[in-house]
Amino acid sequence: MSEIDPITLSVLSGRMEQIADEMDATLFRAAFNPIIAEAHDASHGLYHAHTGDTLVQGKSGLPIFVGVMAFAVQAVIEKAEKDGDLADGDIYIFNDAHIGGTHLSDMRLVRPYFRDGELFCYLASVGHWHDVGGAVPGNYNPAATEVFQEAFVLPPVKLARGGLINQDIIDILLRNTRLPQSAMGDLNGQLGALDLGIKRMDELLDEYGAATVAAALEALGHRAEALMRSELQDLPDGRWEAEDFLDNDGITDDPLAIRVALEIKDDRMTLDFTGSAAQCAGPVNIALPTTIATAYVAIKHIFPTLPANAGVMRPIEVIVPEGSLLSAEFPAPTGGYTETILRMIDVVFSAFAKAAPTRVVANAYGTINALSIAGKRNNGQPWVMFSFYGGGHGGSINSDGLNHGNAPISTATIPPMEILEAAYPVMFRTWALRPDSAGAGTHRGGLGAIYEIEVLEENGAEAFLFGERGRFAPKGIADGSDGAMNVFSYEQDDGWAHPPLASKMRGITLRQGQAVRLETPGGGGYGAPQDRAPADVARDVARGLVSAAMADQLHGPSWREVSP
Repeated sequence: MSEIDPITLSVLSGRMEQIADEMDATLFRAAFNPIIAEAHDASHGLYHAHTGDTLVQGKSGLPIFVGVMAFAVQAVIEKAEKDGDLADGDIYIFNDAHIGGTHLSDMRLVRPYFRDGELFCYLASVGHWHDVGGAVPGNYNPAATEVFQEAFVLPPVKLARGGLINQDIIDILLRNTRLPQSAMGDLNGQLGALDLGIKRMDELLDEYGAATVAAALEALGHRAEALMRSELQDLPDGRWEAEDFLDNDGITDDPLAIRVALEIKDDRMTLDFTGSAAQCAGPVNIALPTTIATAYVAIKHIFPTLPANAGVMRPIEVIVPEGSLLSAEFPAPTGGYTETILRMIDVVFSAFAKAAPTRVVANAYGTINALSIAGKRNNGQPWVMFSFYGGGHGGSINSDGLNHGNAPISTATIPPMEILEAAYPVMFRTWALRPDSAGAGTHRGGLGAIYEIEVLEENGAEAFLFGERGRFAPKGIADGSDGAMNVFSYEQDDGWAHPPLASKMRGITLRQGQAVRLETPGGGGYGAPQDRAPADVARDVARGLVSAAMADQLHGPSWREVSP
């Protein structure tokens, strides 16, 4: 850090973050599918030339990609070293989740950046493609028992050599999707983002020189480590444990434990997930890169001022037992990784609440409710509406939880109802807050939501749900109450039905005019419910967020004596 002055370091940090931000924006504007264009399920960043460590990531990208993309770049580095033919203009592409993290829907592009003939760093782009084959449109297959039932698996291969695109790779990709036009549009968007990143890096190094920028990148890693150690030193030493459960694995209706032991000593932290469930048959397994990245996301939530840099993890040891669902081996299915990493974040928060409750919020709703509705139009053209849905966030020492928020694994937004209705033959009968779904507390949790979606296509459709929190509610902390659980139902000729596995089901046949309904969980409460201000309770009742009967049950009748 002594090699570069603080002002130059700050300026260069901002400039490099801006490069990643511009790459994000470029893909969001160019992508064809709403999961990238509207929900921003994508990310871009700069990565170390030799280790693949995260150097800088855009602020609009998903936090989970901060860690997993480092593993993706490492996989490319290993591939390039093995082949011995890395060159300027090369671009690698792959989606293999066991080496690159997350799931097969996330297509990764990695491009080396050369300066004066020398490798300087890597640029990478990742985006959630709408469909990459597999048994279920949209790729969230709750009944998958191996990755081949989830999607087409692509290992790291060269999409471009020396700037020349290999059309054979594109032909393979487009042949393995139900939506080739969407896939091609997303691919072009990612290629455009990488082109822009190369251009902006050239401009930056032209202005400051390669040596100065390299020194800044090294200094940013040291600074991130120092900030993390400083935060840990302000916390009490000790060991705290927590556990929570997944409803099931989509195959067998047995709960799956996720356990963590949090230990802090001086300026170091250990997160030990020993005791978590073994690798399972269904697709709630996650690969080791995803587990490490999730630990980072949880830490970033607890320490929000820390930068998106691999240096943050240097004082932190993450212990993951071999053979567990948190270190799944190929070809174990990993398509439902979102549900498992959300539970990981919940248990880290619950453990941390015992060490420093003012630092964390109660559990959020804990499921993205990945819902696919798919069919064919009269002209035979297939359509696939895949989206994720919101719920309540946990209360904190400072405030009530956010109503109808996005999952804490990401900065992704819920696609607008108008966009979904315009793109697909569906109609939202209901898009509303879910009363009485919030966990009670001194500060209550946020409310979940109710979505009811009707099929308009005369050929009907099939629906597929991959969710969680149908059996285990989001937990409150500091004596706060739990939030409401997830409820999924679907309309049939003889009325409304519910999945046997509560939160997961595939092959739901819907006729024109029939609908599915999601009632998503609320967030856990913070602090004892009896300590909530009566005026706050009265305001919640007046706004329809909490029923009068529920308010009486949770808080007593004193709220009736005050004005909201």
